Amino acid sequence: MNVRSPPAQPDWPALSGDELRRLTDFLYQKTGMIFGENKRYYIERRVNQRIAETGASGFRSYFPHLVAEPAEHEALINAFTINETYFYREEHQLAALSRDILPSLTQGRKPGDLIRIWSMPCSSGEEPYSIAIWLLENWPLVDAFHIEIVGSDIDTAAILQAGAGIYGERSLSRLPADIVDRYFEPKQGHTRKIIDDIRESVHFVPVNLVEKDAMIRMGRFDVIFCRNLLIYFDDASRLAAAGHLFDSLNPGGYLCLGHTESMARISDRFAMARFDDAIVYRRP
Repeated sequence: MNVRSPPAQPDWPALSGDELRRLTDFLYQKTGMIFGENKRYYIERRVNQRIAETGASGFRSYFPHLVAEPAEHEALINAFTINETYFYREEHQLAALSRDILPSLTQGRKPGDLIRIWSMPCSSGEEPYSIAIWLLENWPLVDAFHIEIVGSDIDTAAILQAGAGIYGERSLSRLPADIVDRYFEPKQGHTRKIIDDIRESVHFVPVNLVEKDAMIRMGRFDVIFCRNLLIYFDDASRLAAAGHLFDSLNPGGYLCLGHTESMARISDRFAMARFDDAIVYRRP
């Protein structure tokens, strides 16, 4: 029996301890995310891809270029972001949105009033599009209000992909077949494109959660989904991000975090709201 050898890994040049520290410090300053020695292979693979793309001779010549060129900031950050998502992810929060959060928010509001929902990081768009589809399917008052859905991400390449709205089988695997047929065009090869009515209902924009001015420019929202992002931050960055999220909510607005995240361990400015389907946080 012939045993096939595993594919060889690229022979990336190793970063020195000082080079690794300079690069991870730069990423922390720009994104708030922590990358350490335990992620060395991940870091070296991505930075060496950028070194090759730019034609630099090595890290020593690449790093000054990185620091000086905003376009390279963007390219490197795009290389380091993790875009792991699919439609109807953490469906229990979507159930809480339609059964509890929106009914609470719309008490006393008039038909036609604006409701703003923000999904960050939106990655390639599955999560904000899921919100739009879920509300059409599960909230009887969806047509009674003016609902604005915004998706944002620090990864500009992901934003472009989200705007295109083309998805493979893995992204669609959690959706019921009838939902796929109603909200996606017929299959082209192994992908399907979301219908224009849904694609045009979500506005995508690049935003960095740790940049206060960028967050302020977005205005205030009634609901923010910020799932599985704060786990990549250290305590100082989490606290700053919590402040930005708090300021981005209207009074009485709701914040939905990932299932492994807890605002109670980060900031005492939010009130916990327990619903049958999910625990979320509210700006008093």
